[in-house]
Amino acid sequence: MNKENKISVPDEIVMNKIYFIRNQKVMLDRDLAALYGVETKVLKQAVKRNIERFPEDFMFELNKSEFDNLRSQIVTSNSGGERYMPFCFTEQGVAMLSSVLNSKKAIEVNIQIIRIFTKIRQMLVDNTELRLEIEKIKKKLDNQGKNMELVFQYLDELLEKKNTTKPIKQIGYKLPGRK
Repeated sequence: MNKENKISVPDEIVMNKIYFIRNQKVMLDRDLAALYGVETKVLKQAVKRNIERFPEDFMFELNKSEFDNLRSQIVTSNSGGERYMPFCFTEQGVAMLSSVLNSKKAIEVNIQIIRIFTKIRQMLVDNTELRLEIEKIKKKLDNQGKNMELVFQYLDELLEKKNTTKPIKQIGYKLPGRK
């Protein structure tokens, strides 16, 4: 396939359509439909005809409070209203969509979406590793700071002892010519 013929959506647009709902990264049916170039009802009908391919860990329907919360976050208008709550698709659900939507655009967009989900997962892993390394450095610095405090404390104690000790009287014979 030539790169010129490839249908492409900027990664930023796709990334902005990924939400965190029920502790997982998901995409909404209407956003996916727009990316695939189909109507939302067409996408939903294809899913309903193949519902056995979409267990709850692949796709779920938002409840009213989740939808209201999401709408307030993404600042969408309420014009026309939603007759049905949106479907949310997890990464696996998005992958499964390519098997029920057979258009060339849907397949290409799906591949791009899956790659973006993978990038996000890798960024989270990299970020976690970075945080762990920073914590290690902080602990080392804390320990070094404590060690330095201890060294200075010992030095202070030694200086105090030197200043408070009386000269030691020498014991022994005095040699002629010495005091």
